[in-house]
Amino acid sequence: MKIYNKFECKVYIYTKKEGGRHSGFGNNYKPQFFFRTMNITGKIKLPEDIDMVLPGDDINMSVETMAKVPLNIGLRFVMREGNLTIGGGVITKL
Repeated sequence: MKIYNKFECKVYIYTKKEGGRHSGFGNNYKPQFFFRTMNITGKIKLPEDIDMVLPGDDINMSVETMAKVPLNIGLRFVMREGNLTIGGGVITKL
């Protein structure tokens, strides 16, 4: 396993009913990413044709973590903001 600070992923953003956010977010949003037993802040980069992600959306996006961490394709993760789990996803490209 190698260490990386950038990856592409497919993510489902939870709705408020599922325990997630009640509003959307845009580029440069910085939630916490939880992989296995570690968590790290990552900055989201949305595709050029998308300005905002709303709860209930499935999206492919890029993430840049604040430090290098061991990752592999197929690794699942959750995204959190404060005490909310706002999404879940899987790494598709490193």
